[in-house]
Amino acid sequence: MSGVSCPPPSLLFIIPVKPGLGHFFHIKVTEAATFWNESTSETNNSIVTEFIFLGLSDSQELQIFLFVLFFVFYGGIVFGNLLIVITVVSDSHLHSPMYFLLANLSVIDLSLSSVTAPKMITDFFSQRKAISFKGCLVQIFLLHFFGGSEMVILIAMGFDRYVAICRPLHYTTIMCGNACVGIMAVAWGIGFLHSVSQLAFAIHLPFCGPNEVDSFHCDLPRVIKLACTDTYKLDIMVIANSGVFTVCSFVLLIISYTIILMTIQRRPSDRSSKALSTLTAHITVVLLFFGPCVFIYAWPFPIKSLDKFLAVFYSVITPLLNPIIYTLRNKDMKTAIRRLRKWDVHSSVKS
Repeated sequence: MSGVSCPPPSLLFIIPVKPGLGHFFHIKVTEAATFWNESTSETNNSIVTEFIFLGLSDSQELQIFLFVLFFVFYGGIVFGNLLIVITVVSDSHLHSPMYFLLANLSVIDLSLSSVTAPKMITDFFSQRKAISFKGCLVQIFLLHFFGGSEMVILIAMGFDRYVAICRPLHYTTIMCGNACVGIMAVAWGIGFLHSVSQLAFAIHLPFCGPNEVDSFHCDLPRVIKLACTDTYKLDIMVIANSGVFTVCSFVLLIISYTIILMTIQRRPSDRSSKALSTLTAHITVVLLFFGPCVFIYAWPFPIKSLDKFLAVFYSVITPLLNPIIYTLRNKDMKTAIRRLRKWDVHSSVKS
């Protein structure tokens, strides 16, 4: 019949059922099922199980230089931050809220750098700079966990200086031991919530194609661009989460330090010199930490080469500079380190 179109015979497999009761047929679309199974198999085989880092350079000579440079930097990070922690813990003169927060900042700086720096250093001698999918997610989680916690601690340190300079009579009441422990609990809690919210964006994304990350570590803005889906809305969500969190924290700190500086200017110069020296160190650390973060997570027009440099600055340079700034700009820290050195000398002589 010309008015009826039948499917090709290759699509139909006809099985007669109960022929004595009439012509009932069970139609099985074998070719379509076969095609679906093949497609599913191909998709499962193409799921990304690892990511490849493109690194900082393709030049072998430059990679050797970078290996030596960042190996020295990381050694300085470990030594400098551990020195601050040991000095604060061992010296009773530094058992105050400001140095308690400083010691915790050093712990976080060391942890933040250790998430990316050791692998970056070892990858300089690797032909294939790979990381597993789960390892990549762990890096994203830890980066945002320690990064979010550090933002809260820097805000707490700014608040500590505000109370010490602008409300000195209420300092011991406001910044008591319980308050410091509470601040640390809030810092770790906010860091955890921020990290979980970031990881929720990436953990269910489909990765079935490209797996090269143009960096030396996994971070959310770069990884989501490799997903096999439209990531425009995800980019907006990352900016709304990390970007807004970073910018709001930075603006809050700038406002607080501006108020503190205005208060210091109204005081006699002999009383304000020590406070100004300490405050300068705090402001420098804030600028070093938040500057790269604002460009990485809040700047809507990313530049790959600049982002890669800022990622190095954020994960290696800043954790190295923080202990240097706090020890060189802080007389109490320098005095405590000298006392610690003398105590070590006397202990070795007695032994």
